[in-house]
Amino acid sequence: MQLKDKLLAQRIYLLLGGLFITSLVVSNLIFQKFFYWYPVDVEIFGSKLFEISVGILPYPITFLITDLISEIYGKKRANDVVIVGIFVSFFSMLIVYVANEVPATSWSPVQDDLFTEVFGNTAIAVFASMMAYLLAQFVDIQIYHFWKRLTKGKHLWLRNNFSTFLSQLVDTATVLILLCGFGEIEWNRFSGLLAAGFIFKVIIAALDTPFLYLGVHLFRKRFKLKVNEEIELL
Repeated sequence: MQLKDKLLAQRIYLLLGGLFITSLVVSNLIFQKFFYWYPVDVEIFGSKLFEISVGILPYPITFLITDLISEIYGKKRANDVVIVGIFVSFFSMLIVYVANEVPATSWSPVQDDLFTEVFGNTAIAVFASMMAYLLAQFVDIQIYHFWKRLTKGKHLWLRNNFSTFLSQLVDTATVLILLCGFGEIEWNRFSGLLAAGFIFKVIIAALDTPFLYLGVHLFRKRFKLKVNEEIELL
């Protein structure tokens, strides 16, 4: 691969990393708002499908991006993005904590009590989310590359969905266990939120498969990659 192509691949990798980190941080900041979407009139464990946190909306993007990076750039580069994501999330938590501690002026559009109500529980939320995220992302990457080796780079849909389905179950269960354990959510909502969150994520994961195929196709066409070939960055 020529130098100019490697530089372009490096810039795209940084762009994907930026999208990954943005999606991750935003999902942690907005998690406290819950919304409903009722495509069918079904209840599971006393909760209707779907009553879930808005934080779930950008979160599946992170798994799509790590799968794309895994496919094109390899396992190490995917793990690098995950580690940076953890650092950035804790750094953002520190900023929010400091912002919450400093007093608001009398003319501030957002007063201390409102800011605390929205962001006051961010530390617990980020901790829970990061533990879940850490487990889920590494599970996703490990399973993805297991299937990639087993299929010798073929059957992209198989490794994309199998890795994401299991990792999303790990993510949803872990974050709910921690949030319920810290008293942020009542335990009687655990089963319903687990089922709703997991099913919603499975649907999104299935829907993002064509986008992964498109991304992989564009990369292979632009950089003339063979099946199972990865780009080695500078």
